[in-house]
Amino acid sequence: MSVNHYENFPVGSIAMPRRLRRPTYAIYAFARTADDIADEGDANPEQRLHDLNVLKQELDRIAKNQIPETPLMQRLLNEAITPHQLPLQPFYDLLDAFSQDVVKTRYANFGELVDYARRSANPVGRLMLHLYGVTDERSFAQSDGICTALQLINFWQDVAIDWQKNRVYIPQDDLQKFGVTEQQIADGKVDFAFQRLMAYECERAFKMLYAGSPLGRTLKGRLGLELRMIVLGGQSILQKLDGCQYDVFNQRPKLGWKDWLRIVKKAVF
Repeated sequence: MSVNHYENFPVGSIAMPRRLRRPTYAIYAFARTADDIADEGDANPEQRLHDLNVLKQELDRIAKNQIPETPLMQRLLNEAITPHQLPLQPFYDLLDAFSQDVVKTRYANFGELVDYARRSANPVGRLMLHLYGVTDERSFAQSDGICTALQLINFWQDVAIDWQKNRVYIPQDDLQKFGVTEQQIADGKVDFAFQRLMAYECERAFKMLYAGSPLGRTLKGRLGLELRMIVLGGQSILQKLDGCQYDVFNQRPKLGWKDWLRIVKKAVF
């Protein structure tokens, strides 16, 4: 499951056990709603932050053993949090990250970006592990690596899209290191310097994805299959980025049905 319009990665696919689909969709509805508040429509920053704070207040009600007021949060409580005893901190982390998206459009270094992913992506993976009853620290760490990598991969394939929203997720010190300016992003200029920069960033994402990938074999049954598919999907996007020489301005990589057939086959066997 993914949060930020990550159509390249499955959101509770048919590989997921039926008993976990309702809580998964309840979690996704919360994350999707919060992300849309931060990112979609014409609302000003003050309104976006206000609406996100309303969701936070709903979480506060749940934390105090009170009934939330909105159908969205009642569904989250009744279908996910209560029956599966989910921790609330991951939901607070997601809201914190989405609120940051409203006010922060540049990242000084890779550490800042990873800290953002820690709150915007990693909570989703941890919640999924909780649904399956997996709560050991090693699994959490491997899941964090996968989720952070997927977040980074989407940043790199969405450089042009994010620029239209006045956002640059490529760390500022890396832009300087490789001699790439924001004007080049605005112009969609894919020169050797930009290609080197993107290859560098994609290599970072690949290493994180690779480090977390053993979790897909450790976890048994459908969860392991689902995770292997997600990891393979991320690797495929990285391959497509390399294949188009990182020209994300004219050919944003997407996974087609042939890609998914290959991914499913490889994940199963």
